[in-house]
Amino acid sequence: MTKGSAGKFASVISRALIHASKQSSRSQTWTPALEQTLYHLGCRESLSPTLVARVIDPFLVHHHSLALGFFNWASQQPGFSHDSSTYHSILKSLCISRQFNTLDKLFKQAKAQKIRLHPSLYRSFIASQIIGKKSNLAFSIFSEVPSLASEIGSQTCNSLLAALSSEGNYKCAFQVFDEMNHRGVRLNTLGFGVFLWRFCGFNGLEKTLGLLDKVRKIDFSGINGSVLAVLVVHGLCSGSRIVEAVSAFDELRIRECKPDFIAYSVVAEALGDLRNVVDKDLVLKKKRKLGVAPRNIDYKEFIFDLISERLISEAKDLGKVIASGNFPMDDDMLNALIGSVSAIDPGLAIFFLYFMLGRETAPNLVTVTSLSANLCKHGKIDEMLEVFQELSSRNYFTDTNSYNIMVSFLCKAGKVREAYEVLRDMRRKGAIPDIQSYNLLLEACCREDLLRPAKRLWDEMFTNGCLGNLESYNILIQKCSEEGEIEDACRLFHDMIEKGVVPDAITYTSVLKGLCQAKDLKVSLEVFNKCAMQDPTLAHSVLGAFILSLCKEGYLVPAMELLRDQSTDIAFLDSHLIFLKFLADAEEISLAVEHLKWVQGKSPLMHQALSNEILASISSSSKPDPIFKLFQVMQENRLGSNNVFGKEMAYR
Repeated sequence: MTKGSAGKFASVISRALIHASKQSSRSQTWTPALEQTLYHLGCRESLSPTLVARVIDPFLVHHHSLALGFFNWASQQPGFSHDSSTYHSILKSLCISRQFNTLDKLFKQAKAQKIRLHPSLYRSFIASQIIGKKSNLAFSIFSEVPSLASEIGSQTCNSLLAALSSEGNYKCAFQVFDEMNHRGVRLNTLGFGVFLWRFCGFNGLEKTLGLLDKVRKIDFSGINGSVLAVLVVHGLCSGSRIVEAVSAFDELRIRECKPDFIAYSVVAEALGDLRNVVDKDLVLKKKRKLGVAPRNIDYKEFIFDLISERLISEAKDLGKVIASGNFPMDDDMLNALIGSVSAIDPGLAIFFLYFMLGRETAPNLVTVTSLSANLCKHGKIDEMLEVFQELSSRNYFTDTNSYNIMVSFLCKAGKVREAYEVLRDMRRKGAIPDIQSYNLLLEACCREDLLRPAKRLWDEMFTNGCLGNLESYNILIQKCSEEGEIEDACRLFHDMIEKGVVPDAITYTSVLKGLCQAKDLKVSLEVFNKCAMQDPTLAHSVLGAFILSLCKEGYLVPAMELLRDQSTDIAFLDSHLIFLKFLADAEEISLAVEHLKWVQGKSPLMHQALSNEILASISSSSKPDPIFKLFQVMQENRLGSNNVFGKEMAYR
């Protein structure tokens, strides 16, 4: 097979696998049905490492489950063996999707088979492990190929050095540091800065200066000396080595690390905490005489680097040092700090917010959204209310979009009354609530089982000239259906159609479920027929849920008849599976066998696909017994051509 034809066939295979996966109830997982797809395409006869590699990369590289399934399937084919190209493609896919356990397993497998991998793959693997907070695993890969440090690159090596240092893994960090120096890989402020910062508090000034001298002899060009000076004195003070921090100023200055005002303030504050007024005054005099003004851009770049490397603890500590000394920070830096730090320390994020507000500037909406989300996540609801009150007092919320952020998070926190008051405040200040405002509050009311207030809000919404959209109708229809108020649900359903709002799968599923629970079989079938007339594809997506609702209310025969009225196309496989699994669980085996016989007579292809899926269910189900009973009866009746069940079960 030529390269061109291999590329075309790879495209065909990948599209077929993705399509078949979407038709399965277990989308994006490998199933026997996908293997059948490969057999139908004649993939076995054309299988080669080049084809496998091309199917995975680029076509399945973002579908890691399918990529891995295809890779494993290829492994099982007679006469096939993977090479560096196939391993490269699957490892790339797993790196992108951060499937760390599988990645580690396959990496070891490639190593055991002495497969040679490109340095770029090592770089990607190490980088993905660092992002996933698995620096020890990243280091283990690095330590296996130290000679490739230059090819792995300065950025990745520095990221690894910073990550290991941040986690306190100094032994491994030292090995990376030594290897980088030995191989001529340039250190930067991020890697060497975090390394020295965390090192000096435990090891003191003398050893710290020794490392600094070592780097200066090789290449110091990628390191910001003033930022490094702050990190060193801060690390010494954090390690209760304040006397050494005082003497560090002169030593750092002569080593091209000129301390700025921030460095002197760090030490002065530490001396103040010890009530050492004399030494504090001496440090402040040195600050005025020898210190230089900090360059905001340097600290901004370094904090952004820390945040991008997910070293949020370090970004938080340095940001606090700068803000506590009342040094300038621009809006971009503060927005980044508030948003990122709120994920691990919402209290300090609020400190940065008030620091920002104190400078008569305000956070952007993205920052407020991130802060609010993390305050909710950490259960800091009272603090979130205080933030909203403070921002409101400064007239921060001025339009519908900004008000909706407040409404959204009040609703998420279950503060429905407060959210409604925001809507009233909006109208008083001329910011008209829109459909999103009402939908947020409608959803919160329904989530908190406040159906009556939700209905009143619905009436108010229309009175104020805000017409409901699809989401609005779905929220209320779903809740009415759940609460057994099916007449109201149907009234809303007909009302939306009259107003030109087209129902979707959520609408139909909710109405059909409510009608089934109300034992109104006739109307439920009429509604489903209306869905089919509106859009056959929509009816297909609703069918499985409708079948399950019918079955749960005892309408087994009507459910079977409904299925038989549909096409026997393989696209309806999931609906048939739902029906058969329910029958198996309910021990209605004879009805299940009757249905399978009908399927076999109408579509052998559908029957074969059902056979494969039922077999897969036996091995994957947490309660396989009912499905296994169905399988046994099917064997006894010898359903399926050539008794395929018996053959496959024996193989398994």
